[in-house]
Amino acid sequence: MTRSLSAASVIVFALLLALLGISPAQAAGPAYVALGDSYSSGNGAGNYIDSSGDCHRSNNAYPARWAAANAPSSFTFAACSGAVTTDVINNQLGGLNASTGLVSITIGGNDAGFADAMTTCVTSSDSTCLNRLATATNYINTTLPARLDAVYSQIKARAPNARVVVLGYPRMYLASNPWYCLGLSNTKRAAINTTADTLNSVISSRATAHGFRFGDVRPTFNNHELCSGNDWLHSLTLPIWESYHPTSTGHQSGYLPVLNANA
Repeated sequence: MTRSLSAASVIVFALLLALLGISPAQAAGPAYVALGDSYSSGNGAGNYIDSSGDCHRSNNAYPARWAAANAPSSFTFAACSGAVTTDVINNQLGGLNASTGLVSITIGGNDAGFADAMTTCVTSSDSTCLNRLATATNYINTTLPARLDAVYSQIKARAPNARVVVLGYPRMYLASNPWYCLGLSNTKRAAINTTADTLNSVISSRATAHGFRFGDVRPTFNNHELCSGNDWLHSLTLPIWESYHPTSTGHQSGYLPVLNANA
């Protein structure tokens, strides 16, 4: 009798879906495609997927965590460490189509040379750091908007029915640094944070212009930046490519709640 009831329940459910015009695949979570750079691939989060190679995709990254919790009908994890806007357009959009229901992306930081700017600030004087950040800021304001537009237009064209969540970047340092926070000067830290704010502002503006949702992670990372004493970001570390990226906790508690709120 139990088997009969179970079979009958399946049939009734299938008939209900058919009446509503819903396929079994649609009854699952939306087809999800995760695009972007190292902040999406999970560089720094550990538990890397061997087959991802230098893309450093992690099972602890926020896209993988969202997929594990929401059982999408399909999950394409295309984000790759080091990606710039042209890499997304040329290499990451193959999983998008009219049935894609959700897209997430972080992109723009590498275009602006943020990694190089961080290296310069760590290894050079205050004035050299500020000059490098000024160059990055000029790029963010003048060149990056068109590059973001190109990516967002391609996403919209290939996945016209998807909800697209564009996530930003956290500030690197606690705004008011305690005396025991060694390393960079307060001048450098403040300038790095200001540049991150500018980057987020431009990304938010272009995402909104395309009808996408912008997910600001700065509030969730608040009081968990470097020098906070409860950091969700790596400082200078080994392997070196994990430096200045979110930890596993940063993905779980910093990025994932923002994606959940906008997905």
